[in-house]
Amino acid sequence: MTTVLHINASGTRTGSVSRAATNTLLQELAPTNVITRDLAETPLPQIDDTWITTRLIPDADLTDADRDVLSLSDALIDEIKAADVILIGMPMYNFGMPAALKAWVDLIARPKVTFAYTENGPVGLLEGKKAIVTVASGGVPVGAPMDFATPHIEQILKFIGITDITVHTAKDVVAKDAA
Repeated sequence: MTTVLHINASGTRTGSVSRAATNTLLQELAPTNVITRDLAETPLPQIDDTWITTRLIPDADLTDADRDVLSLSDALIDEIKAADVILIGMPMYNFGMPAALKAWVDLIARPKVTFAYTENGPVGLLEGKKAIVTVASGGVPVGAPMDFATPHIEQILKFIGITDITVHTAKDVVAKDAA
């Protein structure tokens, strides 16, 4: 039984290469269960002062209002925890990840929830999962010195404990599927 968290970060809903690539990979994975998070369909808020402060309050001290502030973040983290595989379709916008994906990253990177600080440095708490990232770029090759998106998403995933990461160029996945 495999559960895939399928994240689409492209703002383009029709004709998106990253969406086409993740759909192809999703068919290949043939999961038992799919959790879909479309960041264009349901945009996520940017973190703010209230959220930043509230995330550091110990669980035992959280009020109902505090829990409301963290509820979306908790739901996004629950999606990751429920998944065996995180499949991310990531276009590269202006050399980096889309703001929608960065908002997701900000909401799921939580001390004592997805990572912990130790005397030996930070340790990811979401181990035992696989991530597959398909990167679409109109002109910047994946892995080029000006590709800041790919190393950023890889670093975030490793930081929260997901170290089994495969990166695909979306065009290659789509071209393979068409062949």
